Amino acid sequence: MNERKASGLADRIYSDILNSILEGEFKEGDRLLTEHALAERFATSRPTVREALARLRADGIIVTRRGSGTIVGRRPDQDVRRFAPLETLSDIRRCYEFRMVTEAGAAELAAAKAEEEDVRAIQDAWDRLERVVEAQQGIGAQDDFAFHLAVARASRNQFFVSMLSSIEEQIVFSMNLSRNLSRVKTLDRQRLVQREHLDVLKAIEAKDVARAGQTMRLHLENALERMFGD
Repeated sequence: MNERKASGLADRIYSDILNSILEGEFKEGDRLLTEHALAERFATSRPTVREALARLRADGIIVTRRGSGTIVGRRPDQDVRRFAPLETLSDIRRCYEFRMVTEAGAAELAAAKAEEEDVRAIQDAWDRLERVVEAQQGIGAQDDFAFHLAVARASRNQFFVSMLSSIEEQIVFSMNLSRNLSRVKTLDRQRLVQREHLDVLKAIEAKDVARAGQTMRLHLENALERMFGD
């Protein structure tokens, strides 16, 4: 079996197992089938099953416990299937993990170095997002990205701007998913996201370096938790 075909099969197994968890075939705390049983179920090799399980384990969806085997650790938001292919969830998680590290640093530098015009640009981006939420029209992913890009620009370090711009497509994709999930929940959830953005803005405005990094990291951690948790 060539590498591309094996990778495609691993994607399908990842999606099928995750879908079984979302459908309730396997609930949190349930023991998953063995590698051998899964290989028979999907008519493939155990190494291919192992690759899919490794991704599910890395995503925190399954966990391996001594004496208990592999069990379901958590179930992502059931609505996620409406807005993104299940096999993309691993990449979305990796994108958020990368952003937690880099954007927290950008926010810290922004708090230390931002000029008045930089803070105004972040405020303007927040205002645009606020209008989207209040009007309940559109998703606002591009406006969300503009907010984060304004923070990066406020760091006065072009490498943060270049980094965000280089992965804009991946970020906007994950933002679309996150904001769509918020829209199908409640308006309060959308406003919670806005409060998190506002916390970042206020920390930068106050030139509180530590709080700026903490609030940005917390915002991204919460976004990931809202997506991967019930």
